[in-house]
Amino acid sequence: MTAFAEALGTAVDAWAEERQQQLVAIRRHLHAHPELAFAEFETTSFLEQRLRNGGLAPKRLATGTGLVVEIGSGDPVVVLRADIDALPLADLKDVPYASTREGLCHACGHDVHMTVLLGAALALATLDDLPGTVRCVFQPAEESIPGGATEVVASGLLDGASRAFALHCDPSIPAGTIGLRTGSITAACDRVDVTLTGPGGHTARPQLTVDLVDALGRLITDVPALLSRQVDPRAGMSLVWGAVSSGVAANAIPQRGHLRGTVRVLDRDEWQNAEGLLRSLVARVAATTGAEVEVDYVRGVPPVVNDPRAVALLRSAALETVGNESLRLSAQSMGGEDFGWFADVLPIALARLGTHGGGAPLDLHRGTFDVDERAIAVGVRLLARTALHALAADAGTPPSGRSPGPTRSAGDRR
Repeated sequence: MTAFAEALGTAVDAWAEERQQQLVAIRRHLHAHPELAFAEFETTSFLEQRLRNGGLAPKRLATGTGLVVEIGSGDPVVVLRADIDALPLADLKDVPYASTREGLCHACGHDVHMTVLLGAALALATLDDLPGTVRCVFQPAEESIPGGATEVVASGLLDGASRAFALHCDPSIPAGTIGLRTGSITAACDRVDVTLTGPGGHTARPQLTVDLVDALGRLITDVPALLSRQVDPRAGMSLVWGAVSSGVAANAIPQRGHLRGTVRVLDRDEWQNAEGLLRSLVARVAATTGAEVEVDYVRGVPPVVNDPRAVALLRSAALETVGNESLRLSAQSMGGEDFGWFADVLPIALARLGTHGGGAPLDLHRGTFDVDERAIAVGVRLLARTALHALAADAGTPPSGRSPGPTRSAGDRR
C-alpha cells in the first residue's frame, strides 16, 4: 500500500485495540440472542442501531432481515460479508453469555463474524478520504439451503463491486493466526433422497419378490464405490449416506425403503455434473435388484473457490495483522458455505480466523462451541486492512459488471 493507505491501516489497528472490550461485549450479546435463518429480526435491529450510532446509514435487505451499509463513496467498490443466523442446537456451555433461546445457538461462529464486520465498518467509517467504497453485507440465512447468499446476488447488492471477502472461525488453529488458501477452500454440498419400492413378501421366499433391504444395502455400498471410479479424484467428490430406513418385522420383506445422504465436491465444474451422475449410478444399481427407484436431488451450495488475486490481497493484510509466523495454509473443508454463490458475480476470497484458545478444540456445529475472544480484534483488523488493500489495488480499474461513469455518492447507489 501507499504511505497514505498504510496510515489508514495503522488507524484501524489503533481503533480495534482501543475497543477490544466493547467488541467482546457485542459478541456476547449476539451469542446470547441467536435467531434462525430469515428470522434474524432482533439481530438485524441490534446491528442497525450500532451502525447508525457510528454515523452510517444501513439499509435492510429485501428479505426483511440482514443489512447493507456503505462506507466511503465512488469507485472502486469492494464487498465485505458476514453471516448472521444461528443453528437449531442447544447451547451446552456454562458461561454468562450462553444462549437465552432454548434450542438455538451460535455454534458456527456467526456471532464472531457479525462482530468482526461491524467493527471493520465502524473503524473504516472513522477514516478520512477513503479511496473508494466498502460495501458491508450482513447476510441472513447462511445455514439454510440454498442459502441467503442467493438473495444477495439476486438483489444486485454485488453489482459494480470488484471483489468480495469474508472470514470464518476456525477452531483448529490458535487465536491470533489466520488461515489462507487459493482455490477450493470449502465444498459444494447437495442432498440426495432415494426411495425404493417393491411388492413386499415373506423372508422365507425372497426369490418371489424384490428384496428391498438387500437392494438398499447394494445402493449403500455400490453407489459410493462406483462414484469413486467415475470422477477425477482431484475433484474431491464424495457421497456419504446419513439415514436409512425400511421395514418393521424380522420376517417380512418391506414394500418401501429410504436412503438419505449428502454429496460433496470441491471442484465447481464437477459439481455442475453431480446430479446427473448420481441419478445414473443409482438407477444402474437399482436395476440389478428389480426395485423401482425414485431420486430426489436437492442442489445446495457451491464450493467456495478462492480467487488467487483476492487471496493475495488477504495475505498482504494478514501479514500486517499477525505477521508471517502466524499465517497458516488453510486445510480444505468438505463443509458447505453459501459465500460460494458470490463467485457467480465477482472474484471472492474466504479466510480462516483462528479461534482456539487452548485445551481440546471446540468443533463447529456443536453446542459446546466457543471461541477465544482475542480473535475478534484480529478479525476486525484483517477485514478492514483487506478492504484498504483491495481499494488501492482496484483504483482506476473498471469494476466487473459496470462500465466507467460519473462517481455517485453512497446514498445514490440504490
